[in-house]
Amino acid sequence: MRTFRSTLTSGVAIAIASTSFLIAPAYGQNEAAEEGGLSEIVVTAQRREENLQDVPLSVDVVSGEKLDAINAGGGDIRAFAGRVPSLNIESSFGRTFPRFYIRGLGNTDFDLNASQPVSLVYDDVVLENPILKGFPVFDIERVEVLRGPQGTLFGRNTPAGIVKFDSVRPDKDGGYAKASYGRFNSLSLEGAAGGKLSDAFSARLSGTYQRRSDWVDNIDAPGENNLEGYEDLALRLQLQYAPTDAIKLRVTGQYRDFDGTARVFRANVFAPGTNNLVGLGGVNTPFRRDQVRADGLNFQKLKLYSIASTFEYDFGPATLTSVTSWWSGKYSSRGDIDGGVPAGPGFIPFSANSQDDVPDLDQLTQEVRISSNNDEGLKYQAGVFYFDESLAIASFNFSTPTGTSPSVTALQQQDSKAWGIFGSLTYPLTEQLSLTAGLRYNDDKRRLDVGRGGFFGAIGTGLAKVQDNNLTWDISATYEASDAVNLYARVAKGYRAPSIQGRALFVFTTVQDAISTADSETIMSYEAGIKTQFSNRVRFNLSAFKYDLNNAQLTAVGGASNAARLINVDNVAGYGFEAELEARPIDNLSLTAGISYNSAEIDDTNAFITGCGGGCTVTDPARPASPGIFSIDGNQLPQAPKWSINWTAGYGVPVGNGEIYAFTDWAYRSKVNFFLYTSEEFNDDSMLEGGLRVGYRTDRFDVAGFVRNITNDTSAVGGIDFNNLTGFVNEPRIYGLEASIKF
Repeated sequence: MRTFRSTLTSGVAIAIASTSFLIAPAYGQNEAAEEGGLSEIVVTAQRREENLQDVPLSVDVVSGEKLDAINAGGGDIRAFAGRVPSLNIESSFGRTFPRFYIRGLGNTDFDLNASQPVSLVYDDVVLENPILKGFPVFDIERVEVLRGPQGTLFGRNTPAGIVKFDSVRPDKDGGYAKASYGRFNSLSLEGAAGGKLSDAFSARLSGTYQRRSDWVDNIDAPGENNLEGYEDLALRLQLQYAPTDAIKLRVTGQYRDFDGTARVFRANVFAPGTNNLVGLGGVNTPFRRDQVRADGLNFQKLKLYSIASTFEYDFGPATLTSVTSWWSGKYSSRGDIDGGVPAGPGFIPFSANSQDDVPDLDQLTQEVRISSNNDEGLKYQAGVFYFDESLAIASFNFSTPTGTSPSVTALQQQDSKAWGIFGSLTYPLTEQLSLTAGLRYNDDKRRLDVGRGGFFGAIGTGLAKVQDNNLTWDISATYEASDAVNLYARVAKGYRAPSIQGRALFVFTTVQDAISTADSETIMSYEAGIKTQFSNRVRFNLSAFKYDLNNAQLTAVGGASNAARLINVDNVAGYGFEAELEARPIDNLSLTAGISYNSAEIDDTNAFITGCGGGCTVTDPARPASPGIFSIDGNQLPQAPKWSINWTAGYGVPVGNGEIYAFTDWAYRSKVNFFLYTSEEFNDDSMLEGGLRVGYRTDRFDVAGFVRNITNDTSAVGGIDFNNLTGFVNEPRIYGLEASIKF
């Protein structure tokens, strides 16, 4: 296991080298404004275009060079983890099912109907199901991360925050084409073209294709390099009709087709009593990322379709907006859950090859809102929202690794409906002080029907219904202390609807029910911050927060019963801060840095769960007279690092009609635990990943070499509490060449 000191030292050395070997002035940086300074950052965090510095929220934006660097080499949405303070993203399904965490709050549940407290909003559309949230990032104007409850304006299941994607609009003239090739035959093609077709019509077509060859060798399968390859195609077509300045209709269609292998799990990858990664030969062999022992079939397939319309009518004092969206998908994933073969590595009590399918997913959303157009005086927004989802899930376990007749089946049908009414007012009390207040009524209903067959069919049928309604609200104040300094404070109440979970697939005790439910959770969040920009050279923002998450929804995974169950705990107490710096000290040098601290601890003396079922060393206190049952009171939430740090540096030298440039980006996170209980094995001490991009660009062309995970940091990013010390690791080092052209 690489230590933090060694990785941080090597990372800083590379970062310094990449920004100091060029010493002449430069021009043409993507983020530069007039006179080579910082440009204004426009966000839509409050459903209207505003300067980032004026918004009373903790918001960060990823765009420009940083966005290009993150996407280099075929990166998917998980590559944003740590690039924004307080944001973590991980997945036990790879590229198709990301799990988001903001300020320590998230959900480690791996079920295909898992509810998450971080909402993903793509072009004003809430994407609820986890298989929708991994939609590729391409032709994007900006990515906004809104930290803290966002229930008033964005509604459904946002107690932790929002990750918001805004694609380039069809009325923007021009386009681009980009291609890269790198290690493991990683190929990435991306392009877009759009603009006005007439005075009233405009269109934009964009797409991306990514592929990677299998590069992990299953030494128990014929041939070499059998796993971790994929092909991923995504397309977006936007048509816009604007016959007058007051009317605008945009219709968007999107499509995704993914075909690859499921996530590679590694049996007994943790040395007992430690979190050290070990090789296939046991504790005395070095870990190799490119080797695994696995049995059974392995595949993953996903198809998504969507169509959406956005209608805007500006009738002078206000604008009426209607957003209608339909998403549909099918998904299938099968792999080796135990991560090994009967002969090893290590002791494997029994083999398991399982498959999870979504035969059908349909999500319909409708929002209608009205917002005032005035820049001064009272500003308002109000609207209604409707959500309707139908989701079918089929889960199978196979007694023989290559079998096609499952020994256990679970068929689930989930139907969800929700609606809400919301409103928000902003009023300037003085020229310097303004207040914003918002209120939302939420109504949620969900039903899950479960039918189980095979060995455990007798205990696994039934249905469950949950429903709740709730008022969420927020109040914030913004004070313009000077032209350079804005202060803000915010109090917000957030809400996550009640959930149902019906997996419990590998049940070894009849005490375990096939269906578990969790009541709705609420959060009270308190936040204050300062946003400063004393010149067009330096921008610095700082926020501090405290929250109480009441009746918190958590997922207890694994244990002796090898199951997954929803639970509620009384409280999660959180506090911390985020700080962000952006500087352009000279025209040719751009710098950014971010740091966050998050304490997110369970506060419930009656919270007990079973420990691991695979020989790990649990470090929590056991419940008296209850062997194998442990208290989780005081534990930091899983996948919630206390510290995260990120920084970037860009430098350029004019040459000919363009410039030679270098750009480096880095992200560090401290220790994370993988489950609700703590153990010596199922955690990772730290992770430091960096990237470097060096190339030549003009106003039209860009040719560069790139490296992702430049130090080849090898860190566990998750565990499988099944029947052995199984885990999975971060992405390998990827390097290659990229060329692009703008037109």
